Amino acid sequence: MRFPDLLIMSINNLRRRKLRTVLTVLGVIIGTASIVVMVSLGIGLDQMFMEQLSSWGSLTTIEVSPSGGSGAVFAGSNSGSKAPEPVYITDEMIEKFERLDYVTGVSPILEINVMIRQGVYEAQYINIRGVGQNYLKQLSLGEGRIPEPGELGLVFGNTVLQDFHNSKTGRGYWDTGELPQVDLLGKPLFVIFDMEAYYQSKNNGSAGGETGEGQTAVKPPKKYMLNGLGVLEGGPEDWGPNSYSVLTDVDGLKAQLRRVFKKGTVIPGQPTNKKGKPLNYITYNRAQIYVDEIDNVKAVQNMVADMGFQVSSQMEWMESTKQQSSMIQAVLGGIGAVSLLVAAIGIANTMMMSIYERTKEIGVMKVLGCDMGNIRNMFLIESGVIGFMGGVIGIGFSYAISCVINRFVNMEAMNGLTGELSRIPPWLSLAAVAFAIFVGMAAGFMPAMRAMKLSPLAAIRNE
Repeated sequence: MRFPDLLIMSINNLRRRKLRTVLTVLGVIIGTASIVVMVSLGIGLDQMFMEQLSSWGSLTTIEVSPSGGSGAVFAGSNSGSKAPEPVYITDEMIEKFERLDYVTGVSPILEINVMIRQGVYEAQYINIRGVGQNYLKQLSLGEGRIPEPGELGLVFGNTVLQDFHNSKTGRGYWDTGELPQVDLLGKPLFVIFDMEAYYQSKNNGSAGGETGEGQTAVKPPKKYMLNGLGVLEGGPEDWGPNSYSVLTDVDGLKAQLRRVFKKGTVIPGQPTNKKGKPLNYITYNRAQIYVDEIDNVKAVQNMVADMGFQVSSQMEWMESTKQQSSMIQAVLGGIGAVSLLVAAIGIANTMMMSIYERTKEIGVMKVLGCDMGNIRNMFLIESGVIGFMGGVIGIGFSYAISCVINRFVNMEAMNGLTGELSRIPPWLSLAAVAFAIFVGMAAGFMPAMRAMKLSPLAAIRNE
């Protein structure tokens, strides 16, 4: 007997017992919807955590910082008569990072605190961060552009305006609730790099505000006029890794620092030799290493750590998050699977009752020479059709339930996560239907084998 004939016969048999078929299919619908919704919650949580990690920084980016304090790590052992030599993050070290396997780029990071003024508004101890072009090209700008290589143009974080205050009244955003009238892109800004000299000049050369005997008043430091080139996307209340910083090209910043702090003058934040004199090169506060693939991040981290630096990346968080999400998905999937198991018992019961009711029919088929395999397949197809119908309708219910969950459950208010909590990818829908069919046929296997083994004569004599 051909498969289409068996399929038609199986569907007709199910239609003859509509109520029983509907109730059995309903059990599969509930089981399929339960397991799909539960798994979709686990998938949604996993993806929301991943999106949150991505918003904190690229998953293929490694942060490198000195582990010895004061901008340096120390080479050699602490034992012995000689003190360990400090190892700084310099241009030479950046080149070593670039030559490592799997590395696609490196960005040095140089930071200095400055004062920025425009009209009556000023912002003290604003962090200017000089970074490489690799870093700048990853920024999401709301308006403007990034600086060219070597250009000292400023890109402002979306919340920097909150740091400005009126120098006459001393009131700012946190006092008035209104953003200061500072035009970051349309008007020039005046920047003071030498903050120590600025405060010494305000205090007449001494910390106490009085000029002591033999002291000379410190001249106010020079103000440099710079232009804003861009502003990062986001509102004044949105947070991001660069929201409170001012970014510029690192080569432009280094050139500017050499102009501001003449030879022999210590640049704030830069290390000195044993005599307190500045080094003849500029060191970086940190560096970012960009890796080609997530799978290679761990290997690059180990190589950089072996060089004596502290390393960190989103990989540690991601691995921990994946373990937690896997446990959550397993628990939620198990809860849904219980419903489908109950539905499987219902299918087995329906098929067994069908065999008892059709015993004489099965006997006649055997006497007429019907193949045993066809009898078995007929019952397997019936149970598979029940699983298919329940699976397809269950998927429809799953999408409806998912929409309700996403509409009324606010994860941002509860846990600070954004996005939809329940997410049903296409592969989950197909897998759920296939699994429902498999469960239906598995539940109908024993009844089908029982039908195949029935004695023809006993079946015919059955009342």
